[in-house]
Amino acid sequence: MKPMPKISETEWEVMKVVWSRSPLSAAEIIDALMKADSTWHPKTAKTLLNRLVKKKALGFKKEGRAYLYRPLVQEADCALAESESFLDRVFGGSLKPMLAHFVERRKLSAQEIQELKRLLEGRE
Repeated sequence: MKPMPKISETEWEVMKVVWSRSPLSAAEIIDALMKADSTWHPKTAKTLLNRLVKKKALGFKKEGRAYLYRPLVQEADCALAESESFLDRVFGGSLKPMLAHFVERRKLSAQEIQELKRLLEGRE
């Protein structure tokens, strides 16, 4: 698997829009971002689009006067890389202390507990 680009928190917001439906023009991406959070500024979004293109997370194709953006990386691959990076940084790469940390500190519904049990039993 090719190395995943490091994507910042705000870049993730842009990527989520593009992953949800693409190809999209910059104007469509900006519109979607502003509908979700009115504090987005078009210049900021365009800067992030350019960064994501440089990182090879997004590609684009010129159609008429517009550039249509599409993802070059899959959301699941980026999520896996990000979660592994988090696991390594915070829990020394060990899954057990991370799972224990969240189970002990988060309120889980009975349904969530059952789902976790099923997942763990399926791995045996």
